[in-house]
Amino acid sequence: MKLLVVCLGNICRSPMAEGALRAQIARSPLAGRVEVDSAGTGDWHAGQPPDRRAIACARRYGVDISGLRARQLVAADFERFDWLLCADLQNLRDVRQLAPPQARHKAVLLLEWAGIAAGSPVPDPYTGGSEDFERTWRLVDSAASAVVARLLAG
Repeated sequence: MKLLVVCLGNICRSPMAEGALRAQIARSPLAGRVEVDSAGTGDWHAGQPPDRRAIACARRYGVDISGLRARQLVAADFERFDWLLCADLQNLRDVRQLAPPQARHKAVLLLEWAGIAAGSPVPDPYTGGSEDFERTWRLVDSAASAVVARLLAG
């Protein structure tokens, strides 16, 4: 199974979700059987590490995302990944617009696919403060736990 988490710039939500998923998967029977990556729909931050506030927030929960680097979604991602887990409705629309017709079904909302919040976005903490990053972490960590449960259930 290969999962790609997608947000706008790939420096806040998607790397935090990638880190949470990797950590939860590593502690589960799925360890070594699920690949996780992240990307952004835009290229503004390509090659850059996650936002320092995202790194600090994840670190508080024992997850190191400092080695991740932002990248933009590319056409090959639609073939490589089983699911493209989008942070919000705009990301979902953008990803589906870029997807070849046969891959559009692979693009879904992260929280909805995880089964924890139908139609709900992961709010972008970029313009907020540390409390916004904490809220985002709680959501993506809950989603990661639910994704692991979903994959284990089969």
